[in-house]
Amino acid sequence: MNKASLILLSIFFSFTALAQKEDSLQIKTIYNIALEEGHAYKNLRSLCKDVGARLSGSPEAEKAVSWAKNLLESYQFDKVWLMPVKVPHWIRGDIEQAGVNGTAMSIKTLGGSVSSNGRIEANVIEIQNFEELATLGEAKVKGKIVFYNRAFDRKLISTGNAYGACVNQRWSGASKASVYGAVGVFVRSLSHLKDKHAHTGSMGYEEGIQKIPSVALSVQDADMLSELLKTQPNAMAYLNVNSQTLADKDSYNVIAEIKGSIEPDKIITFGGHLDSWDVGEGAHDDGAGVVHSIEALRILKAIAYQPRYTLRCVLFMNEENGNNGGKTYAAVAKEKGEVHIAALESDAGGFVPRGFTMDGTEEQVKQMQSWEPLLEPYNLHIFKKGWGGVDIKPLKSQNVPLIGLRPDDQRYFDHHHSDTDVFENVHQRELELGAASFASMIFLIDKYGLGTPPQLKMEKE
Repeated sequence: MNKASLILLSIFFSFTALAQKEDSLQIKTIYNIALEEGHAYKNLRSLCKDVGARLSGSPEAEKAVSWAKNLLESYQFDKVWLMPVKVPHWIRGDIEQAGVNGTAMSIKTLGGSVSSNGRIEANVIEIQNFEELATLGEAKVKGKIVFYNRAFDRKLISTGNAYGACVNQRWSGASKASVYGAVGVFVRSLSHLKDKHAHTGSMGYEEGIQKIPSVALSVQDADMLSELLKTQPNAMAYLNVNSQTLADKDSYNVIAEIKGSIEPDKIITFGGHLDSWDVGEGAHDDGAGVVHSIEALRILKAIAYQPRYTLRCVLFMNEENGNNGGKTYAAVAKEKGEVHIAALESDAGGFVPRGFTMDGTEEQVKQMQSWEPLLEPYNLHIFKKGWGGVDIKPLKSQNVPLIGLRPDDQRYFDHHHSDTDVFENVHQRELELGAASFASMIFLIDKYGLGTPPQLKMEKE
């Protein structure tokens, strides 16, 4: 290597070292503000206590839209607006009763379930999966309540993987059982925690199949029922719920942005979902993601950061039972020909952050992994290919890299979709660390990009 090459190499490494130092200082500033002057915790308290649970189509969801718009406007971002979204309107009703041999059980009607049209009384048959259901067939299922009792696999370290292995019994269980003449469905709550709180969630019906009511049992009651059936296989259970689905309603995604100073027509979108289930307060799911997103934009404005690209915070409506907010956002982006550098989502709770996963190309994942030394001091160590998020998933068809914040997930399903998903079960410091992590990743993507924006790359090819 000649002298001139050595000089150039020395200059390159000097500039690289200087850039890394500047980045470290910027990230440190972001964390300092989040931890010392943060707004995330007080904003979450307001969302949970002043608005509460906010299922799509409900008066509380409408109130949440106003709450979010007013808060975003108070921070004086460059632009705040509402994006119209049509959402489903399902109502739980005021009757939720179930029991066996006269002993009441803790239940939650699953979102989308039909009413039982009065009290149903029937024998119960316990199964683990759809294959077992098919083997039993109409001869043993007709006229009974099917009890899906597949539990989380406790050996799986990722609780998300445990959830994914069980969720089909909640979503499809009613129609699968109805084919064989079942009159109702009990589903074991999707949680590790053995308590008396039932966990709700979405379910769906197959077209052309008789709709039957479907409810979640608390894990404790599921275990009790399973033990009872071993000695009393002809035990008589009852079920009574009066849920209903009404006409779709008008709602909104709530959006705020800081305009890019160099390439304002290219966008980094990040957000969480404003709706929640109608139980608890939607604190972890997804109040935490909402305040993470607002706080990230607020912090970057507070440090007078001038973004290269437009930074857009989107609070999506209707993730829980339809994802119409995410679908609408992607459709509007496509219609307008918007170019997205990346989309980020926080929808895994307000627990201590561990890192990020990306649904993108190998090149883009490697770019994210190159920032690990900058974020390792903050105990972030997960930087790998993986899930982005439900709300941002519709952007994938437009070749946008999708990035999900990954908090520690061991306690997430303790509270998920249950009465215990309340403000008091969110730890302030963990929530603030999540907001700082989210803001830091947005800063790094804005400064360095993720390679050629995928939409532009396709156009060149």
